[in-house]
Amino acid sequence: MEKLNFPTDYQQVMPYLIIKDAAGFMKFMQDVFGAKEKVKHMRDENVIMHAELTVGESVVMLADSTDAYPPRTGGFFIYVADADAVYNKALAAGATSVTPVTDMPYGRSGGILDPYGNTWWPTTHVNPKADTEGIP
Repeated sequence: MEKLNFPTDYQQVMPYLIIKDAAGFMKFMQDVFGAKEKVKHMRDENVIMHAELTVGESVVMLADSTDAYPPRTGGFFIYVADADAVYNKALAAGATSVTPVTDMPYGRSGGILDPYGNTWWPTTHVNPKADTEGIP
């Protein structure tokens, strides 16, 4: 396989979301997941043309929706240190519950729907035995 050339601070695959109220989404990501703003380019004083957030070593790209680019949301599985704490922090920040946090074969996990239409599955990896049994 040919080695790809892309910047070292990016991944080969990154989500790109088109969001109604991208600034609000960025704040939600910062408050709930500790995201850091990497890049933000404005179309005008109110519309984000392109932004990037980092969560750990991952990059999430996003922009405000427009008539030409309607909202395009996504679903995300995200490893966190404490799934219960992140789930509760997300609810306090305006998310709604999809599923409560419970123990699963792959870790402690729950689901939330953020106020911007994205589904998140914050998960804490708590089963070292699963690593040897092929369970993610």
